[in-house]
Amino acid sequence: MDAAQPLVGRRLLVGSVALSLATFMNVLDTSIANVSIPSIAGDLGVSPDQGTWVITSFGVANAISLPLTGWLTRRYGQVRLFTASVALFVVASFLCGLAPSLQTLVLFRVLQGAVAGPMIPLSQSLLLSSYPKQQAGSALAIWAITTLVAPVVGPVLGGWITDNISWPWIFYINVPVGIVAGLATWIIYRQRETPTQRLPIDKVGLALLVIWVGAMQVMLDQGKDLDWFNSGVIVTLALVTVVGFVFFLIWELTETHPIVDLSLFRLRNFWTSTLAISLGYAMYFASVVLLPLWLQQYMGYTATLAGVVLAPVGVLAILLMPLVGRNVNRIDPRLFVTASFLTFALTNYMRAQFDTDASIAVLLVPTIIQGAGVACFFVPLVSLSLSGLSADRVPASSGLLQFARISAGSFGTSIVTTLWDRRATLHHSQLIEHLTAGNAPTEHSLQALHSLGLQSDQGRALLNRIVDQQAFMASADDIFYACALLFLLLIAVVWLARPAQTAAAAGAAAAGAH
Repeated sequence: MDAAQPLVGRRLLVGSVALSLATFMNVLDTSIANVSIPSIAGDLGVSPDQGTWVITSFGVANAISLPLTGWLTRRYGQVRLFTASVALFVVASFLCGLAPSLQTLVLFRVLQGAVAGPMIPLSQSLLLSSYPKQQAGSALAIWAITTLVAPVVGPVLGGWITDNISWPWIFYINVPVGIVAGLATWIIYRQRETPTQRLPIDKVGLALLVIWVGAMQVMLDQGKDLDWFNSGVIVTLALVTVVGFVFFLIWELTETHPIVDLSLFRLRNFWTSTLAISLGYAMYFASVVLLPLWLQQYMGYTATLAGVVLAPVGVLAILLMPLVGRNVNRIDPRLFVTASFLTFALTNYMRAQFDTDASIAVLLVPTIIQGAGVACFFVPLVSLSLSGLSADRVPASSGLLQFARISAGSFGTSIVTTLWDRRATLHHSQLIEHLTAGNAPTEHSLQALHSLGLQSDQGRALLNRIVDQQAFMASADDIFYACALLFLLLIAVVWLARPAQTAAAAGAAAAGAH
């Protein structure tokens, strides 16, 4: 077995492409269904609110399976587990396309999310073994580009397929991609299997993990719609999450063969990097969610045009990420991350200056600059987190890091969308204080609208719409200001870490680019 030797020539190229394809397919599926929910709900005879379970079910199952990557790898081996995950993902995708009802679609999405968990961490581990250690940073930085492109392509591709073909094809397209990626991976890597152990199954730990992670994800997904802690359902889910998490910690820290290796958090670089990447990604992802929401709901942008405003974030990221990867061995990764957080602070500050007259050109400038921050964020932070770890601990650490990042993204999205609504309500109430009967500007505006043919009620409705537009803009500005400040404060967390001990740790750095 040549597991310790890097691949060369055609085998290296094919292996890298196969792993990148599988990763692209995985990441794409987290966002491709989002814009298709109205069509799916209509075809299956359910409300759009019920249709969102198509997204929630995938996220919950994926979040649960990610921390299990380390245990599953030790039990079955990296190559077998990865190719099995890809094969099952293809089967689950095909079944999703065939689903005749919402219940069956949600069931197959749960399967799809569960088997998708190990794919991202293991693709990193397999690529680590494919390249010489000194090339790990640059090789995986190039590979990470696929995971930058997928979230941007997902909604646009999903919308086009739904409009021009039919929604089942957002799942069917995984079939040929997955078959090619799975077969190529097995052919290239089957002789490079990692050692396995017949570990006992930590049934209690697994059950506790399913309970608290499942409750947390459902709480985050449904919280805003159910008005958070004014809802008994959300309060119950929060209690289950907290109690389940506490019992999970106690059990896993005392179990001989834990299902999740929490001992990783005893390592200073791992916990500081995990904290930094989680908080940083939460704010980054929240801005990525908030901006298109504002553009589509209050600026009249189509989903495609909103996607165009977000897409250029990949330009500088694609150009700079290979450069960062090549130099992460020579330059202190903490300097790269500091530059990243300064860039994110700057772009959030720029967005906090937006108003309702902002042109596409104005909107694009911070998006383009943000790409430089993305390039300096993921690779150096994960390099720090894996510094000094042995190769057999990489799958477990990558899985935990992915879990923390994805969970933080869910928290960030829920918190920001809720704050956006509540701050907008406050701004709305402040603005309408001046729009009273007999107020000269108000009467002048109503008369101007009446001269355009609008009735009194129609004029007032239009004025209220304008006030809403200004209120949500002001609320978005508040959030962007807060994110800018938090990114500056987050720099201190990065410097709690020690300098990276080895460049090989960069091998899993593409995790964060997902």
